[in-house]
Amino acid sequence: MPEASRNNVHRDSHRQQICHPHTALHVKYFGKKWLNGEKGTLVGSTERDATNWSSDKLKSLLLGLIVENEEGSCEVTEVAKVEGEASINNRKGKLIFFYEWNLKATWTGVSKAGVKYTGSIDVPNLSDENDMEDLDISVSLNKDEPETPLTVLMRTKGADNIRQVLGSYVGYLKTEFTQGMILPTANGMAKTTTSQSKAKLNKTQISSSGSTVAPINTGVKIPTCKFSMREKFLTSPADLYRVFLNQDMVQAFTHAPASVDEKGGKFRLLDGNVFGEFTDLVPDEKIVMKWRYNNWPAEHYSTISMTFKDRSSETELKVDCRGVPDNEEDRTKEGWKRYYFEAIKQTFGFGSRLY
Repeated sequence: MPEASRNNVHRDSHRQQICHPHTALHVKYFGKKWLNGEKGTLVGSTERDATNWSSDKLKSLLLGLIVENEEGSCEVTEVAKVEGEASINNRKGKLIFFYEWNLKATWTGVSKAGVKYTGSIDVPNLSDENDMEDLDISVSLNKDEPETPLTVLMRTKGADNIRQVLGSYVGYLKTEFTQGMILPTANGMAKTTTSQSKAKLNKTQISSSGSTVAPINTGVKIPTCKFSMREKFLTSPADLYRVFLNQDMVQAFTHAPASVDEKGGKFRLLDGNVFGEFTDLVPDEKIVMKWRYNNWPAEHYSTISMTFKDRSSETELKVDCRGVPDNEEDRTKEGWKRYYFEAIKQTFGFGSRLY
């Protein structure tokens, strides 16, 4: 190997890395098998640095976030620290996502009496090894400020909204930033994968997933999956059915403005992060809809079928999801559990033990 090339090789106990001198791309080689053939062809994977893009995206998502209630309103007015890194590894046509961030921000609140308060927000562990529900979101009031109910607002609704926008960052990283990195194979399929963290790999799936292929409007096919979830609610099928179709009730459990029409109509929830259209309604028994996150490929919808079963003193809800992009499976499951199941139970008192 030429001397200049040897100087660019960085070794540690797990990998050897060769940095391309003219681009932000890196080529990584694992173990000793990093040469192939007599000519020494390098065999490995390319990595795209997403740190600067991620820093800008995180700031734009957090800055200006507003929550309010009868006590007043709070807004994230400054993102003081975005420390960390992010990258995407393209290995044999599969994308693997790595990110780790320590975030600090400032919030400003104004009470209904017009009194202004300031405080801080700390998120030290936004990482591919942690699910959104595992994030540590610490909200505090500045020491020289008098106590205010607005601190509680930021620790509850504010923290939930922060968790939601940070989940959106992960979604954007896997879709918006990866354009041009998903390499089609000979059969026209594009391979992709989610973060390969130990935490996610060790988790038990809610149900078995099967791969399917769904078209999008460009004619390119993307890998999709299907899965099912079941949850029990301490209420009747009729009451639970109404929760999903009554606009006021939807706004209550999502804690955000929503637009909800019935059959043939469209819905938009969580400040437009989720939207779709009802396609079939059987009162108190079944809801079928086209459903998507706003950052999925254009015009690509999953099909969600909800079945309501009367189990004497409770209702069992079965949610069948088809056509979910493979790299959105974990996020979609997490979103349904947190922003539908758990939120409905907490808001309307339909709680029962999760299983």
